[in-house]
This record gives sequence, C-alpha cells and structure tokens, in this order.
Amino acid sequence: MMHKNLTLEVSDNVATVTLNRPAMANSIDLLTGRELMDVAIVCDEDPAVRAVLITGAGSMFCAGGDVKAFSSVGERVPALLKELTSYLHSAVSRFARMDAPVVAAVNGTAAGAGMSLVCACDFAIAAESAKFTMAYTGIGFVPDGSSTYFLPRLVGTRRALDLMLTNRALSAEEAVEWGLINKTTPDEQVLGEARELALQLAQGPTRSFGTVKRLLLASLGESLETQMESESRGIASAAASADGREGVAAFLEKRKPEFKGR
Repeated sequence: MMHKNLTLEVSDNVATVTLNRPAMANSIDLLTGRELMDVAIVCDEDPAVRAVLITGAGSMFCAGGDVKAFSSVGERVPALLKELTSYLHSAVSRFARMDAPVVAAVNGTAAGAGMSLVCACDFAIAAESAKFTMAYTGIGFVPDGSSTYFLPRLVGTRRALDLMLTNRALSAEEAVEWGLINKTTPDEQVLGEARELALQLAQGPTRSFGTVKRLLLASLGESLETQMESESRGIASAAASADGREGVAAFLEKRKPEFKGR
C-alpha cells in the first residue's frame, strides 16, 4: 500500500517506518496520523514483521503536531484534534501491544507528539545532536500521544512535570541520563545502529517479546497476585510455543536457538 506522508519497507523481518514530510519537519497532520495508524495495523497483522524501526526523513525526527494545519481550520480545531488523536493513539496502542519490539532511530529533534512517539517505543537510539522537548504547554496545549502514560514511567513524575510544564529541551546525553532513551550514537550512525538492534530483535522469540511488553504495560495497574497470575499464564503459554520448545532444546544441546517467531 502506498502512503503519501510516510514510507513502509519490510526486509529481513524488520519493518522500517519513515515519517516523510521533511519540508514540514515530519510534523503530524490528519493524513499522517491516519497513515501511521494504517502501518501500525499492517505491522501488527503481518507475521513476517518481527521488529519495527521508526525514524524520520531528513534532519528531523518529528516536530510534533502540524500547528499550521491546526490554525487553518479556525474554530474547528477541537474536532480536528479529536480525529487526529484517535488515529495517533490507535497507532501508539498497536505499536505498544504488538509482539514485535519497536525501535526508534531519533535522527534529530523529537518535539511534542514526536517525543511522545519516542516514549512509546520499546527502544530508542538517538543521534548525538538530537533534542527532546514536550513543547505542548508552550502554545497552551496539553500532551497527547501517550506521553502522560509513558514519560513518568521512564523518568519519574517530578521530571515528567518539569518537561511538560517548562518545555525544557533535553540533549541526547541528558536523555540517556534521565532514562528517556537507551543510548546515543554519532549522527551518521544512528539509523545503522538502530537497524542492527532491530535485526537482532527480529531473530528472537517474537511471541515471548510481545508477552513481556504486555506484562510490563499492565504491571503498575494490577495487584501483585493478579500480575503473578498473568506471569504464570504467560510463561506457560511461552513454554508451549514452538519457540519455547526450541529454546529448551537448544539449551540442552548447548547450541544457539533458532527462533521463528511462533
């Protein structure tokens, strides 16, 4: 399927999603949100996709929502934002809950919804020149795109408030120190390193990865006993899977397992 504002390429079990509005700093308008939802569903449904890599075209990861598009609709902006966030939030939900791990290659500034998208990814590798800022309250808006859920889990509530109320910009180095991203790399290497990680993850036990993701998403909202019951069911299901049986066989035979994502 062809898209106008982003590209989707699948190779070696890795789906690469590239936000492709470089002239508009890869900002998210209504069409981009709809297309992001579409590719999230495609990735979730395609068994050949065992890892996802998200990046931006040009020198910017994503500047957030397309404020110019918001201003063009006048008093209809609340309705526009309700529709846009429906698409964006659907995309984030599917990326967060799919089996395939999701890696962000942050090739430049991630602002607003762009930073929210980074927060929602399972891994984030950033160029040394990358910057991170919430930006929302700077124009009198409030955060969307899941950042009020994921950001305090990553950096703590006090730091999340700092970022959301002051709109301070974190450098890539600070983002590592705060726990927002996993690592930094020279600008010219960010996509290569992120793809290398995605390729590694794509060879893993994909269904087990998905169960781990969903267990962690639920962990802060469940009681200890409910969470442990979910763990019990999860590990039993994993043991019964083809990858679980292969993992045990490989351990006993003292060889590297060959997982198939099943």
